[in-house]
Amino acid sequence: MANDTQGSDGASALRQSLAEHLKNNRRLRTPAVEAAFRAVPRHLFLPEVPVEDAYRDEPFVTKRLDDIPVSSSSQPSIMATMLEQLGLEPGHRVLEIGAGTGYNAALMAQIVGGAGQVDTVEIDEDIAAAAREHLKAAGFAQVTVVCGDGSHGFAGGAPYDRIILTAGSEDIAPAWREQMRAGGRIVLPLTIRGAQKTVAFESAGDHLASVSVFDCGFMMLRGAFAETLVIVKLGPEPGLHLIANESAQLDADAVYRSLIGSFSDRPTGVHATPMELWARLSLWLALREPGLCRLWVRNERLEGAGVPGLLPLRGKGEWASASALTSAESLSILMQQPGTSSASDSPDDSASDVFVRSFGPDEKSALVGRLIEQVRAWDAASRTPTERLRIRAYPKDVLYAPQPGEMVVEKRWTRLVLGWPGG
Repeated sequence: MANDTQGSDGASALRQSLAEHLKNNRRLRTPAVEAAFRAVPRHLFLPEVPVEDAYRDEPFVTKRLDDIPVSSSSQPSIMATMLEQLGLEPGHRVLEIGAGTGYNAALMAQIVGGAGQVDTVEIDEDIAAAAREHLKAAGFAQVTVVCGDGSHGFAGGAPYDRIILTAGSEDIAPAWREQMRAGGRIVLPLTIRGAQKTVAFESAGDHLASVSVFDCGFMMLRGAFAETLVIVKLGPEPGLHLIANESAQLDADAVYRSLIGSFSDRPTGVHATPMELWARLSLWLALREPGLCRLWVRNERLEGAGVPGLLPLRGKGEWASASALTSAESLSILMQQPGTSSASDSPDDSASDVFVRSFGPDEKSALVGRLIEQVRAWDAASRTPTERLRIRAYPKDVLYAPQPGEMVVEKRWTRLVLGWPGG
């Protein structure tokens, strides 16, 4: 159980305030998850962060490699969402892939209680060691922290009632299926051609079927089965790069020359909130534009990069991003109406016109027209709401004939079938 003796009255009050915030925003839906957030002291897992900041509904990057964040304490709101998806019960055995600071493992240990067990796997020894210290300080020394490649799971503790990933994954690794108990559940941030959704899967005969799907944004899994991405650094200074799949053919110098040159803006005629643009339209584009990329910019470089209307990461993150298409001489991105600010992650933010900003000789480029057509098609299709998305994951050796309205995405080990029942 949580060790509250090291916390001050002020920290306890801040913890209750965070729980109230999550409850009011409908992120906390069950008494067990709510009680865990009220009991576990987050500030003990973020010793370098001021106590008052530790209880903000914000993520904190805790490690970077080559300027790219690789570990963090996730935003409490998405942690709450995923724990609700996981459906933990007292006595459950749980496997977590990605220990991070250890805070999420402590929340789960609080829920499953003394009769349960939480094992968490972390790929970096320094992060694993710090997580052990944090867990001990907070009163959760019973959590097992293993340094290893989470792609292989942890056979020593299997079978598990629940498996959860705290890093984005391109696929469902065979080890996770094998180590999950019959009738179990796995929750993971699943990347679908660059768009990411947190999906809760349960067994359904010869495949896994989603029981809930929500929007999310996580750092990607590292290790033997990590997603193969091309990260193209743009320009001489850090904080500006393009992320694409491994088949992309990108000329970094040409893209950068376009980006720092002149640009033109064209409205799509479609109004959308920042949340719709950031999360929902991105999946539509990912399924229909195989060459879709993602432009990432540090917030302090937005003006210099010519893209002040990009969407910041959810919450007050340090990065902004946008969906992009590139050609040999041009770069086109989707953005909010120029001059619009989007510091909040609320889905109720005011809608504004979606624009396409084009860099390079766009008059002869098909990129602008394609992006505008896709935005309008998405709008005409009722904007494909995430919550109604259903995903089935079949092993590659299981044949499946798609039905009308379904879309198939081939992965390394699985075949994803996506559909939106009810329109």
